[in-house]
Amino acid sequence: MIQEELAGAVLEAIKRAQEEGAIPELPAPTITMEMPRNKEHGDYACNVALSLAGPAKTAPRKLAETILQFLPGGIGFLERVEIAGAGFLNFYLKPDWLQDTLFEIEENQGRFGCSQVHAGEKVLIEFVSANPTGPISVVNGRAAALGDVLGNLLAAVGYQVAREYYINDALNSHQLEMLGETLAARYLQQLGKDVPLPPESYKGEYVSEMAKKIVEREGNAYENVPDSELFPLFRKLATDEMISQQRGDLESFGVCYDNWQRESALYEDGEVTQAIETIRRQGYAYEKDDAIWLKASALGDKEDWVLVRSNGRETYVAADAAYHKNKFDRGFTLLINIWGADHHGYVARLKAAIAALGYDPARCEVILHQMIHLVREGESVVGSKREGNVIPLRELITEVGRDAARFTFLLSSADATATFDLDLVKQQTNENPVYYVQYAHARIASILKKAADNELVLKAAAKVKRSLLTHPRELDLLRKLADFPNEVQVAAENRAPHRLTHYSIELASVFHNFYTECRVIGEEVELTLARLALIRGAEQVLKNALGLLGVSAPESM
Repeated sequence: MIQEELAGAVLEAIKRAQEEGAIPELPAPTITMEMPRNKEHGDYACNVALSLAGPAKTAPRKLAETILQFLPGGIGFLERVEIAGAGFLNFYLKPDWLQDTLFEIEENQGRFGCSQVHAGEKVLIEFVSANPTGPISVVNGRAAALGDVLGNLLAAVGYQVAREYYINDALNSHQLEMLGETLAARYLQQLGKDVPLPPESYKGEYVSEMAKKIVEREGNAYENVPDSELFPLFRKLATDEMISQQRGDLESFGVCYDNWQRESALYEDGEVTQAIETIRRQGYAYEKDDAIWLKASALGDKEDWVLVRSNGRETYVAADAAYHKNKFDRGFTLLINIWGADHHGYVARLKAAIAALGYDPARCEVILHQMIHLVREGESVVGSKREGNVIPLRELITEVGRDAARFTFLLSSADATATFDLDLVKQQTNENPVYYVQYAHARIASILKKAADNELVLKAAAKVKRSLLTHPRELDLLRKLADFPNEVQVAAENRAPHRLTHYSIELASVFHNFYTECRVIGEEVELTLARLALIRGAEQVLKNALGLLGVSAPESM
């Protein structure tokens, strides 16, 4: 990619200058290339002279002049380099390099933007993993979009990606016990029994609906079953039904998992016990007050934590240790967990457990996502009568559509609280980001169709006069297309899918500006064919970006 080549050239210049004594010896800097907003400042700008000026004890502009002096020659795509302001290095590319981007897009098509930088590495992304006690919520939907698109991005840079849902169905789960008792009571009520709900019952109508389904399927088969058998039975029925509903909700959102891992299976297979024994052997467990403790304070956490209670029951810390051991033992080289921000205090605990098992905790990343607030007519949407205090994802999809929901969830970085304006995302106007981007794709498709209707025979990018594409708006569009591979890599490396939504919006904007100033059909034939090749490249890149986001690229709107 062009940014990597330019960064490499700058780094080489710094090393040469150090060898010649023109720059003092310094640790190797991180070289970043940014696209200036003002195109008069070049195609790419680098601020390395400003960042090194302090350690080098040299004025930034003088340091930039030294770097420029040692910059290697023979960079074929580079027209010139200028020093601007306090010491920025501004790089200007030759137009023919940008024009040749169209050939690369056409050659790679759906793979344009992809690389094999991380080939051979296996990553497991575990996300959503909501308790099986209610429907998938809007907050879960944000995690679902984040995890799914992050998986797409990581696959695009060469990772072998697996998606996993962790089902919290431990045998000692109080929440599942309450759900089972609530469902049992609702079932008996459906049969006309005067049965009270348990004190901590689940209030949503979805429980009553599950009870109706059981009556329709089984009739009064469980009417006289004693509570000691009824409650465990209905706990299982409730858990299985909720998992089925959650799977359906997520699939309707375009999210499919490679594996649904049950927490209960870790207990049944003895993996929780094995993990505790491994921690003992590693020397990071001890006994106190008839309980077994994880020596987490010796591994970066602020305090120690109980693995096995004095009553002999394992804690969720032990189960999570076993689960992550299970992940590593399956051969994954990188684990990514996407959790709600309320789990912030648990990250160090998990990392300590991983280290206690003998694995490198750096191989497990935790992404914490903030809440998302739904707004309608300027007022917060606080809940659903149907689902108790939960705002279900399925209702959001029904109201605004999958595309709008996914795109809007990803407009903000995961660590920022976001607002979802229901009225805005249903508008067919340029103020609606997803409509704006999809309309750009549909507009291109319409132009290409018009060209075909006018019996214009489109030529391959390699066969048109790309040298005619010199208008400032044409060059802006080419620059934006050329930046896509770098944008994919940066979004993947930084675990930042929101960069892709913003890139898509910017590309749509650049295309609309181009279309306003540059007539495609009706110009001299060679220029028309070159511009058709240009917008066909834009169409492909928009389709690729939307594809990574899991959003459709319509040909008409």
